[in-house]
Amino acid sequence: MSKVSLKGVIDMHVHTNPDIRRRAYDDFELTDAAIRVGARAIVIKTHQGVTMDRAYLCNAYNQRMYHGGNDFTMFGSVTMNRVIGGINPTAVETAFKLGAKVVWLPTASAKNHLEKMHLDTSKCVEVVRDGRVVPELLDVFRLVKDYDGVLGTAHVSPEECKIVVEAARNAGVKKLVVTHPEWWLVGMSVEDQVRLVKDYDVILERCYAQNLGGGKYKSNLPDNLEIIKTVGYKNVMVDTDGGQVENPHWELAMEEYMQYLLDHGIPEEQVRYMTHDIPAGLLGIEN
Repeated sequence: MSKVSLKGVIDMHVHTNPDIRRRAYDDFELTDAAIRVGARAIVIKTHQGVTMDRAYLCNAYNQRMYHGGNDFTMFGSVTMNRVIGGINPTAVETAFKLGAKVVWLPTASAKNHLEKMHLDTSKCVEVVRDGRVVPELLDVFRLVKDYDGVLGTAHVSPEECKIVVEAARNAGVKKLVVTHPEWWLVGMSVEDQVRLVKDYDVILERCYAQNLGGGKYKSNLPDNLEIIKTVGYKNVMVDTDGGQVENPHWELAMEEYMQYLLDHGIPEEQVRYMTHDIPAGLLGIEN
């Protein structure tokens, strides 16, 4: 079996320092690693708000250190947790104007996240109320549409996810990613994932490993292989959700993930589609 190449790979979900939780790489170290393996792009994510300003500095660092000798680009994002005021259209618009590409629904502030972690939900950031998306989320949808951004469902429940996806599609949002549906905290069934793909043509983001708590992680690779076979490679995006000190460094996790798929019968052109073509289309870049 041929050895996988990371040339041109794109990962739309990586965590770095600075962060409240210690990460394996800081922003510049991730930039170095990406350039070293020939990656095309990465989106850095934080639960503490925004990363587009950090992405700008990564790209400036790239130019100063490598003098344009590569085509790597770092991209930023905004996560609508309480730290930025929850569902905050003003913060989202500002993020887009500063170059952000991805808007994530709440993660650690999501009602579903707090419920699953047995934490106080009184200060959650609601995305659905009385069976409908909250009004301010409609403004966010408009911004995502106008700026050709990507909406990620983050840590909301499967029930909330369906309501959000339907409302976002009705509002004209074209780029919809269901964030790590396999993670136990999200807990989306295979049947629900299949239905979302069939009804709304969403992209399922399937990540390298999932946090079981207590510093323990479980590989998602066998389950990810099955979902690719079930829904088809054209609706599955391979990301790592990397950056944890407990897991392999980002580039090692991505290499292992891609190699696993190749070794288990997924054709090379399909692996490329899930790691190059889908994210390039979402980010609006050539690859």
